[in-house]
Amino acid sequence: MKAALEEGKSIFLQISESIEDDILTEIISEEELIPSTNQIAKHYLINPATAAKGVNLLVDDGIIYKKRGIGMCVKTGARDIILQKRKKSFYDNFILSLIKEADKLGISKTDLINMIERDEQHEQ
Repeated sequence: MKAALEEGKSIFLQISESIEDDILTEIISEEELIPSTNQIAKHYLINPATAAKGVNLLVDDGIIYKKRGIGMCVKTGARDIILQKRKKSFYDNFILSLIKEADKLGISKTDLINMIERDEQHEQ
């Protein structure tokens, strides 16, 4: 879990994303228990109902499930579900707006690809 929450974004969304991040980075493995809503609430000093709302988003997305008498577990295949969801979100929120802005500026898709590849070369 993140150390602290950000201002300006719903707390329950941040809780959900933080658990997703832990699954993506394999801090929490598939079929492993996630922290309880009470543990999450205590960690962030928030109402347990808010923590539960974030956890329920993950249940609704098919990422975690309730293991009777034990707690909430990460579903097998959850990491792939999160990857697909986040890739779609990345495309919708960043790539489409990047392409639109490039069109406004008269930047061709080839030039845009070259810009991206040039940035990758600087990292190496």
